[in-house]
Amino acid sequence: MKGLPPVPTRACPGTALPLAVTMTMKGAARESQMKFCPIHMLSVRIIQAKNIKSRDLLSASDCYVRLWLPSASNGKLRTKTIKNSDNPIWNETFYFRIQRDVENVLELAVCDEDPLTKDDMQFTVLFNVARIRPGETLREMFALKSERERCTKKWESLEVEFWMERIPGPPEHLITNDVLVSREVCCLKVQVDINESRKYLREGVNLVLTVPASHEGTQKTTEDRDTFYFHCVKAWEPVLKVRLQKVSDKEDVNSNLSDTLTVPMKFLPVGHTVKVTLPVRRNVPLQLYLQLDDCTEKLDVRLGYDLCREEQEFLHKRRRVVASALKRVLHLERDLHGHEVPVIAVMATGGGLRAMSAMYGHLLALQKLNLLDCVTYLTGASGSTWTLADLYEHADWSQKTLEGPLKAVKEQVTKCKLNLMSIDHLKYYHKELAERAKAGHVSSFTTLWSLVQEMFLHERPRKYKLTDQRKALEYGQNPLPFYAVLNVKEEKFGTFKFREWTNFSPYEVAIPKYGASIPSEYFDSEFFMGRRVKKLPESRICYLEGLWTNIFTRNLLDGLYWSSNSNEFWERWAKDMVDIEKHSPEDDVTVIEPPSCLSGKLYEMFQDIMTKRPLLGKSHNFLRGLEFHKDYSHQKKFIEWKDTVLDSFPNSLTPLQKYLCLIDVGYFINTSGAALFKPERNVDVIISLDYGLGNVFKQLEMTYKYCKIQKIPFPKVELSKEEEKNPKECYVFLDAEDPRAPIVIHFPLVNDTFKEFKEPGVKRCVSEMEEGKVNLENNCSPYYLIRLIYSSENFDKLVNLSQYNILNNKDLLLQAIRSAVERRRSSRTGNLPSHSGAGYH
Repeated sequence: MKGLPPVPTRACPGTALPLAVTMTMKGAARESQMKFCPIHMLSVRIIQAKNIKSRDLLSASDCYVRLWLPSASNGKLRTKTIKNSDNPIWNETFYFRIQRDVENVLELAVCDEDPLTKDDMQFTVLFNVARIRPGETLREMFALKSERERCTKKWESLEVEFWMERIPGPPEHLITNDVLVSREVCCLKVQVDINESRKYLREGVNLVLTVPASHEGTQKTTEDRDTFYFHCVKAWEPVLKVRLQKVSDKEDVNSNLSDTLTVPMKFLPVGHTVKVTLPVRRNVPLQLYLQLDDCTEKLDVRLGYDLCREEQEFLHKRRRVVASALKRVLHLERDLHGHEVPVIAVMATGGGLRAMSAMYGHLLALQKLNLLDCVTYLTGASGSTWTLADLYEHADWSQKTLEGPLKAVKEQVTKCKLNLMSIDHLKYYHKELAERAKAGHVSSFTTLWSLVQEMFLHERPRKYKLTDQRKALEYGQNPLPFYAVLNVKEEKFGTFKFREWTNFSPYEVAIPKYGASIPSEYFDSEFFMGRRVKKLPESRICYLEGLWTNIFTRNLLDGLYWSSNSNEFWERWAKDMVDIEKHSPEDDVTVIEPPSCLSGKLYEMFQDIMTKRPLLGKSHNFLRGLEFHKDYSHQKKFIEWKDTVLDSFPNSLTPLQKYLCLIDVGYFINTSGAALFKPERNVDVIISLDYGLGNVFKQLEMTYKYCKIQKIPFPKVELSKEEEKNPKECYVFLDAEDPRAPIVIHFPLVNDTFKEFKEPGVKRCVSEMEEGKVNLENNCSPYYLIRLIYSSENFDKLVNLSQYNILNNKDLLLQAIRSAVERRRSSRTGNLPSHSGAGYH
């Protein structure tokens, strides 16, 4: 905060604390650690700027500097404005209380004030505070050395002086997984007399309570609310401000009916109630009761890259089921030992009703081959998540024939849907949306889409929730399902510039890049600094399905990608990843130049049009408030998932966002495999089910390229032109040189021998040839993505084709699984088998 004097450097008598003490949390050595680290005071003196190029036509610039250090404050500070000067001098000093164990990147923006339009930004400096040593003064000249000034050397520049010193006193308690950091949080409870507040409300007056540094920010009284909570970072020394204000004049400061009561929270005794009085002009003073508490309970966000305890327990149970099934299927002479049991996963792409229907056929075939009990993980994206969500409503679904569920799905897929927008349905949608908004959920178009989709697939509301699927995992009786989505930016960035894999399971919701996850029932609640600060009831699964299959979130930039040569975009993304490593605020100063003067506002307008996602679904961000460890970008686990241009810029990453913006994975790579690439799951075999039309290898090839760039073990995917032109039913890819790479068995959606065979080895007679004609052409197929109703005949053809392709390649499946068992056995002795590749591609 501005105006705070420097802290004395002399330590308190008797204080002999180390600069940083680390304690490993019991039972979580590989997950997170507790650290005790001192707090420091950072002084930033904005001295002057030179050679500022005016963006005004008739006068020099009206400059000010905006300061933003999100690791020390959630607000932005600014200097005064110097009018009509290309060489403004400020000499203003700002102070920040910082924690040196977190990544502190100070953003300094030189701006030209414009009273009529949005202020122009001249240039921005990103400065890593780690360059400043305690007790030393550092003066920096930040210069924008653009091409236009290279000849004259009249560079636009900003001169700043930094100083830092340790603050005497007890150290701060941090919890970290070496990527994210949770800091000490305090909670202020404010209680008012509800009768008094109602009296003021009837007179058109609000009680306005504000803690600028808190998660909640500003809150106001309502008819049925008399208690308010504010959660803050304790080290920021937050302040409570209270005033009475006319409801009709929200922005008019002069409408206040009281002076502002200011209470520094550092002076409140922890755990005790304190009464304070708000003087009211020409009226009786208003009494408020304050209680400050330290949030010492354990985090609600799990910081760690290990598998959660529930998944580990499931794997222990499922391993016994898989071992028994493999012994029967492979005709083994003895039982498999625990380390010999391979992890087999089914990885399905999206594809709307086509994916949902065809996946039933694939799973039914695996069940008939007794291979479904050999599978440990099932992953779905977009349309294939509908299949998983339906199946896991039943605790023993894989132990019963899938003929029954398949019949029910057929009935829905072939039924007319014209009543989805009837008056009765519209009333139901409106009522549901209103109730969710009242409960505190974020409302968006996706919420409506979720309800319409539920009626489309089931014709009735379901109370079923994601955590109800835990019953289907209780004894390891079914594979563990994962639902894949992407977290993106609402605007300013297309999916190729920024997106993060996000996985849902009955146990957890996780963003693997950060090593952060929450219990699934906590999703949609509000979080701050790893703690659940507002508890909302768990959403019905239809609202999650709306996020997993949200087809309305594409922006124009994403559309441009899909209408162009994807290879060019892929190469550009790979180049961005290389370039961004050269320009990072971690080790040096990054100076960002805005667009040219003439095109600035036009460019911003064009960027908004291209990147805005108008129908995006939002959810409360469970990472909100968490900060980054000072060495986060060098951690191996983070690097495994570091794949966007923003990953080296912590101020732009998800923990600073209020909401998660979740979209269909198909806007990047149509794969659900992110959960399977996590090395802790140690997947041996992936049965890849691709539901794409047209280029049936495109998504798998993109997955391979992605894994190659990210150094994720994955077999090479290369096909001849003939194979691409005339694809077969099944391909097996493996990497004989890397035992970490899974064996991938790929089933594209193709109609090959099914044309002539109704069952493996059973030819069709003349009257049955029509049943083998399945139109999978991209543009004229009855299974095209936007088709919402299938004929009974077309549904049967698609399901029968999918089932046949699995059954007809039983030998390849068994050969791949047998190889995985051998690899497991050999890895125990250190002698890995060599694969001849016979029958493999």
